[in-house]
Amino acid sequence: MSEQILLPYDGSMPSEKALEYALETFPDADLTALYVVLAPRGYWAAFEEPEDRIPNAERVKERGREILDEAAAMAADQDRDLETELIIGEPEHVIVGQAAEGGYDSIVIGSHGREGVSRVLLGSVAEKVVRRSPTPVVVVR
Repeated sequence: MSEQILLPYDGSMPSEKALEYALETFPDADLTALYVVLAPRGYWAAFEEPEDRIPNAERVKERGREILDEAAAMAADQDRDLETELIIGEPEHVIVGQAAEGGYDSIVIGSHGREGVSRVLLGSVAEKVVRRSPTPVVVVR
């Protein structure tokens, strides 16, 4: 059975580097690119479904699908298949949850993405994933 790798992907340069790394380093692994649509947080968020909290949810999800299609095309250029998945939620929680529930052997993640100000070494999402992941995490810079 081949290794299962989860690849959080947002179309940023670090996530593209993580995809390239995973394609080169794990030639026999099954890769899944995960795009997380950020659901707003706050008091009222506890009373609404994640999709109901996002303005223009369909447009945002469509953009996420486009980004995942670009990742799949990058993999296809190297004669590789790439599964894709889009989930709404808080990125660090979704990534860690998917790693645990999906039976993934490891996570390959870019050092920082599009959200917020990146830290010197790790973005806040990458840092939280490293701290909370039930599986090994490779951070690509």
